[in-house]
Amino acid sequence: MDVLQWLKSHQLPCPVKYFLHIDCPGCGLQRSFIELLDGNFPESFRLNPATVPLLLFFIFCALHLIYKFKKGNSVVIYSYIFIASIVLINYMYKIIYQHSI
Repeated sequence: MDVLQWLKSHQLPCPVKYFLHIDCPGCGLQRSFIELLDGNFPESFRLNPATVPLLLFFIFCALHLIYKFKKGNSVVIYSYIFIASIVLINYMYKIIYQHSI
């Protein structure tokens, strides 16, 4: 079985969306990651624009734990703020767009 097909058929459901019928701030992250693995960057970005920065953040954090970069702590803090801003802006956009339909 293809790994991408396996991932697509074994996604975790979102409890917020299930019970409240609205997207949570992380909705679309799994689908976005799968689209990114499939090479479909525009669709990945459309589903959740924080996916690529989040992946880069995790890679940097892992490298920082190993190599102890001199300004690594500052990079982690500012990256976190940047990614949190993307998530917040995207979530506000989704909420406004969903309620206007």
